[in-house]
Amino acid sequence: MLHYQNEKPRVVTFKHFARKNYAAFRSIKKEIRIGCLAVSMLTFAHNSSVASRQDSLQIASQKMPEVTLDKAEVTGQRVPVTLTETANKVHVITRKEIEAAKVQSVNDLLKLCIGVDVRQRGGFGIQTDISIGGSTFDQISILLNGISLNNPQTGHLSADFPVAIADIERIEVYDGASARTFGSQALNGAINIITRTENKNVGGAHAEGGSHGTFGGGAFLNMATQYYLNRVSADYIRSDGGTDNSAFHKYRAYYLGHYITPEMKLTWQGGFSSQRYGANTFYSARYPNQWEAGSRWMASVKAVTNGRIHLAPTLSWVRTFDHFQLIHNTHTGENFHRNDVFTAGLTAYSNWQLGRTAVGGEIRQEAILSSNLGRPLSEEQYVKVEGQQNIYYNHRDNRTNVSFFAEHNVILNRFSLSAGVMGNRNTAINDRFSFYPGIDMSYRPTDGLKIFGAWNMSMRLPTFTDLYYKSPTQEGNVGLRPEKASTFKLGTDWTKGALTASVSGIYRYGTDMIDWVMFTSNDIYHSTNFKIDNYELQTQLGLDLKQLLGEAQPLQSISAGYTYNNQQRHDHQVIFQSNYALDYLRHKMVGQLSHHIWKDLSAAWYLRWQKRMGHWLDYDGGGNAVLHDYHPYALLSLKLDWKKPNYDLYASFENLTNHKYYDLGAVRQPGLWWMVGGSIRF
Repeated sequence: MLHYQNEKPRVVTFKHFARKNYAAFRSIKKEIRIGCLAVSMLTFAHNSSVASRQDSLQIASQKMPEVTLDKAEVTGQRVPVTLTETANKVHVITRKEIEAAKVQSVNDLLKLCIGVDVRQRGGFGIQTDISIGGSTFDQISILLNGISLNNPQTGHLSADFPVAIADIERIEVYDGASARTFGSQALNGAINIITRTENKNVGGAHAEGGSHGTFGGGAFLNMATQYYLNRVSADYIRSDGGTDNSAFHKYRAYYLGHYITPEMKLTWQGGFSSQRYGANTFYSARYPNQWEAGSRWMASVKAVTNGRIHLAPTLSWVRTFDHFQLIHNTHTGENFHRNDVFTAGLTAYSNWQLGRTAVGGEIRQEAILSSNLGRPLSEEQYVKVEGQQNIYYNHRDNRTNVSFFAEHNVILNRFSLSAGVMGNRNTAINDRFSFYPGIDMSYRPTDGLKIFGAWNMSMRLPTFTDLYYKSPTQEGNVGLRPEKASTFKLGTDWTKGALTASVSGIYRYGTDMIDWVMFTSNDIYHSTNFKIDNYELQTQLGLDLKQLLGEAQPLQSISAGYTYNNQQRHDHQVIFQSNYALDYLRHKMVGQLSHHIWKDLSAAWYLRWQKRMGHWLDYDGGGNAVLHDYHPYALLSLKLDWKKPNYDLYASFENLTNHKYYDLGAVRQPGLWWMVGGSIRF
């Protein structure tokens, strides 16, 4: 199971102290007496901030990595705060856990996080619906280094990540309404992927292959100078698929750059992903021969200046293409879509006697060209579909979202408080601003104990699919209202020696929640609004067995976690089938055990058990709709790893018991799937 892990403190010695204005000790503006100083390399630290700056502190020990005294920052608030100071609860998948999991996609990695529901249609994240705490896949914000990847066409395409597993430093998961931090689409939480650069010139490559004709490979190159850090990567994977009509091809390329000086830090990134795949019964059990292809381009640049007032401007652009065929190689139910999202934002924050205050704003433009979604165009306004002959986009829509926020943070010894509000206006709703406040608090009575609580409000706009989509099996609703939610959270984290434990409870109250439902057995799906309550309980427990039992024995770590959700829908309308909202995850349990085998060979075992509510829809030989209950299932996985400093050999075995199961509609999931591979650094 993936969970936050504390790392042991590393003792360092400082030989030199510069007298620059930006030097760590000089900036405190107080006389400092140094006796013995320890630095703990927190797992939350951005890799680019470690050993990357010509700072005032230099480490004498040649056996320790060069580090700076930069504060390790988390992104759960509008202004940078350390892990200790944060008032919000953050679940973090660390780089160490990513390497141990030996998965090929971000989506496979998130399956091992107990608070996340991953409903994967195809292998290796070819298309995945990701949700948090009983929400739907459209109700969370998905970000790459703080840049939103949410797709205004449909959340089915939001988890198409342009980064490979090797590019990721960590993943931060936020459970609960997060509008004032991550914007208007973070109705029930957010997932932020943080990518990595290294302070050295290094390259690497990997290759892997396995079941069902699956094979792939990729490479990366990291370049570093005094002020610049750059990383570029590319990879490819293909498969015949583990079930009928599930073959796929997937390409990805990504670039990340940093320019770092004492006055500012400038970061830019660009990514591309492309995939085509058999879509089996992805959207309707009536049509098993569906097919889809899509691609995404993204680019962003952001900066943070130093000084009394810190300025953080951001610009980003994301373009997505989608081509869908209800029946492959025919024009039946065929759709073409192109959507663009342009975002510009500015944050300013400063420290003063009463704490740290941040203000800022953002403007986001969402636009779509489509053969199905949006308002009809006159024939002279048609736009030719890229790469197609005599096919045109004949629908269009756009909307502009303007938001501003104010947030104040107070840190008093062991108490932290973060309170703020987001004001939001969207041209698709009305001309008025709506306000979404929130407050997070934490208290640390001892060094190993943290108690936290929060209340936040948030909202989400319907996607263009929710509003406009029409097909033989679905019908949108242009009268949908934006979703709104309030979230209350209370919990505690505890660490003592080798033991880490946490427990938290969350209550969500949602109004105008959006679902796709069938009212009768011979109906099609309609998008509609309703009210819903959700109660969530989450517990985790972990043991560092090497610390507890000693280095001589083979066991390394063991952990377990459990999440329980219960929903109540406040709607007297009788329905035959809910496609998303009521098919939530009631129970999820994840266990993990890692141990050493021989020399440099180690193993990690993962056991995942879950029970989903609701039903999935199929059709009998006469075309009649038949409902099937989702049955609980358990999946066992084994990861073997032979790890050396410059190379790594591994084998991964998923679903060792070859269990056949359904987790999203009539899409049957693969049985036993094995992969072997290796990577090298040079």
